Amino acid sequence: MTLDATINCADPLTAERLFQWHGALFPTGRNEWGHKLRVGDWRDDSGGRMEIVSGAFGHEKVDYVAPPAERVEAEMSTFLEWFNGPHEQDPLVKAAIAHLWFVAIHPFGDGNGRITRAIADMTLARSGGGAQRLYSMSAAIERSRIGYYEALQSITSKDSLDITNWIEWFLDRLGNAVGEALLTLDNVMLKNDFWQAHAASDLNPRQAKVLNRLLEGNFQGKLTSTKWAKLTNASQDTASRDIADLMAKGILQKGEAGGRSTAYELVLSFPTNHASRFG
Repeated sequence: MTLDATINCADPLTAERLFQWHGALFPTGRNEWGHKLRVGDWRDDSGGRMEIVSGAFGHEKVDYVAPPAERVEAEMSTFLEWFNGPHEQDPLVKAAIAHLWFVAIHPFGDGNGRITRAIADMTLARSGGGAQRLYSMSAAIERSRIGYYEALQSITSKDSLDITNWIEWFLDRLGNAVGEALLTLDNVMLKNDFWQAHAASDLNPRQAKVLNRLLEGNFQGKLTSTKWAKLTNASQDTASRDIADLMAKGILQKGEAGGRSTAYELVLSFPTNHASRFG
């Protein structure tokens, strides 16, 4: 679904295409809880009105009631005509509006959130001229699920068409997604520069393993000989020899911070613009 939305972003969004996406999400005709669904078609509300509910079991709160099933086809026709038509507004704002509009209609019995996130990615892919993007809005929203539902609730709980707060939240998430993608790219470039600089170094598997952990940028705490031994399943003497060898090769150095145990850090003095995050 996501690949079709982004790779074929220039193709019109149609009801049939949405039905195919829905079928791809639920190939067995049931959701993850085993409930039978009306797959590849608009919802029929046979199980009651479509509600968005929050809260613990027994203390549920109805946050939003979607339009009745008999209105879905007409509402989706209007949405698709707008989505596929020409627009003067900023494409990023259009992505935010499309996301909110689709989830407000809630045209399917399940999977609406995943499909509307794919629609947002489709709109962003169109704005960027293709599917080659380093970020995913779907993933960014998935990582912010609590804030996502709070942002939606702030709109759906008001008798107003002012969606400014929603657009601001959406663009903030988009900015974070782009920032995280740039950090990932920065890390990839750093690792490439590091291993090119030390391509001739003769490293054992233990050394390569720990260096890669350090280069990932998410190493917990300081690197000590004790931590090295635990990470590599080696003895304390072996860990000390491995570290001493890397210091002799100019790959590790003693950290400046004092403490009960000597800590070590990477030497990132080779030519690169990406060392500041790890220095």
